[in-house]
Amino acid sequence: MKGELRRDESGASTELGYIFTFLLGVLFLSMFSVWAFGIETATRENWNTTAVDVNMADLAAAVERADLASREDASVSYAEVVDWRQTEADESLFVLTLDDEGLHLDHPENPLDRDVSISATGTGTYDGRISLSGITQIWVVHDEGVTYLSTKRPDF
Repeated sequence: MKGELRRDESGASTELGYIFTFLLGVLFLSMFSVWAFGIETATRENWNTTAVDVNMADLAAAVERADLASREDASVSYAEVVDWRQTEADESLFVLTLDDEGLHLDHPENPLDRDVSISATGTGTYDGRISLSGITQIWVVHDEGVTYLSTKRPDF
């Protein structure tokens, strides 16, 4: 047996095929991960805005019920607790304000800012400014002619 070297390049195209197939797989997996991350981010942002909208609607409804109670009897004391649904946003940055024009939620991320109008048909004035850091319940209180927001249960 005599050994002889030959220039055989038939295997090179197969190797190049393996390399391009691998790179195509990496490309597809990268595109899938970017796509999945986009879906997850959009879902989280949608949850945040929905939770904030529902929270504000619940608070506005509680303020309207306090107004209704104040119209029934000017000397009435009324309190209602509203559960605050948690969000993915940094809630220590949320500031909730109640005034004659409505409820205002301020957050440095402007898409989370909300303004909800109230009828302002109560017999008194409106006041209240609270930070939502660590808050799970907000009290809407009408007492002595003032409807206000509180983080603590009133003592009447």
